[in-house]
Amino acid sequence: MMELLQKQRDFFQTQRSKQITYRKEALKRLQHEIIAREDLICDAIYADFKKPRFETIFAETQFVLAELKTTIKHLSTWAKPKRVRPSLVNFPSSDWIHKEPYGNVLIIAPWNYPFQLAIAPLIGAVAAGNTVVLKPSELTPNTSKIISEIIETAFAPEHVSVVEGGVEVSKALLSQKWDYIFFTGSTRVGRIVYESAAKHLTPVTLELGGKNPCIVDETASLDLAAKRIIWGKFLNAGQTCIAPDYILVHQTIKEELVEALKKHIEICYGTDIEASPYFSRTVSATHFNQLIALLEGQEILFGGRSNPEDNFIEPTLVNEPAMDSPLMKGEIFGPILPVISYKNDTDIAKVIDAYGKPLATYVFSNKKAFQNKIIDTYSFGGGAINDTLIQIGNKRLPFGGVGQSGLGAYHGKLSFNLFSHHKAIIKKANWLDIPLRYAPYNLPLHLAKKIKHFF
Repeated sequence: MMELLQKQRDFFQTQRSKQITYRKEALKRLQHEIIAREDLICDAIYADFKKPRFETIFAETQFVLAELKTTIKHLSTWAKPKRVRPSLVNFPSSDWIHKEPYGNVLIIAPWNYPFQLAIAPLIGAVAAGNTVVLKPSELTPNTSKIISEIIETAFAPEHVSVVEGGVEVSKALLSQKWDYIFFTGSTRVGRIVYESAAKHLTPVTLELGGKNPCIVDETASLDLAAKRIIWGKFLNAGQTCIAPDYILVHQTIKEELVEALKKHIEICYGTDIEASPYFSRTVSATHFNQLIALLEGQEILFGGRSNPEDNFIEPTLVNEPAMDSPLMKGEIFGPILPVISYKNDTDIAKVIDAYGKPLATYVFSNKKAFQNKIIDTYSFGGGAINDTLIQIGNKRLPFGGVGQSGLGAYHGKLSFNLFSHHKAIIKKANWLDIPLRYAPYNLPLHLAKKIKHFF
């Protein structure tokens, strides 16, 4: 591991990874390998936790290929020094922002979207001119294997390498000095990563999670709301960091919404959900057991059946769980959806404020004033009005958390900017040198106080 890191440091010093043509060619090779192996990627993710092929293509391979297409097309423009208007106090000068790579980057990827959340940040890091060590999740070994094969084919190891392994490997990687660390995962592990980075003053991006509220008021179009909530919650069996974690529904429409939710679960997955080809499994026996434990003592409105031999838990609606129950203490990250009623804005605030700043918030309402009040009142990473998850689909929007749900944002051009240090440069002309700044200071103080107008 130390030898690999040193090779990457040495390679970075050669300046090759900074060359635009080198970056583009590397990204084009990655693009070619993903296109050639898309079916194998789908097979690997299915082998890991039975993710439907459509979901893998929609949310993993094609998402990544779209990022690659945009990055390759615009990289030359993004990398150009950006001229900015100079200040009068520096007259005469030319002012620029130069974007340079940080250097040696560590990316630690999660298991829930094991391909997308490994490769998408990698694209930004390579585009910015860095070297990269990528650590995929040990919980999805088949996907990790094919990622390793793709990277070995597309990149020289001194440029980009994959290091596979479990917790001990992650600890060993984090003990090293990096120029940038990008981590996607739980808030608990995110704190460990942050502490490790702080020892070396290493900048980090933390893509974490949280208890994402989904608020449905009495004006919402209920059938459409239910359809979109079911899609957003049970995509990938609820193992999505921006999935609705719980519903807050106005008490006058709760019963009607619950019936609509039940209807759309059956429309999507049928009455024998375990046999449905469109529903994923939980990733491991450990995660399965944790989710099953959360259901103890809860009133189930729908679902609740499970099969430990297949890590299967069917979509489950839970009625009014206590706020201090295990189910509501942390992010659920599975196919369990609590339904909680509210009477007024005070009730909404009481629930949302109890769980910190979430990664996402969703509002279903046809009342503009209510939509705006939720957006303006509560802090969260991003969200949507009258839909779920779709904020991730626009590469021009930042994706990231706030507070305990994350630090930093990426996608599209923002990924390139994230992995780039923005270096300020002023080129001062020699044909004029205004003497006011030099000692002895002859400018009267009352005029010195006017200098702020020239910055």
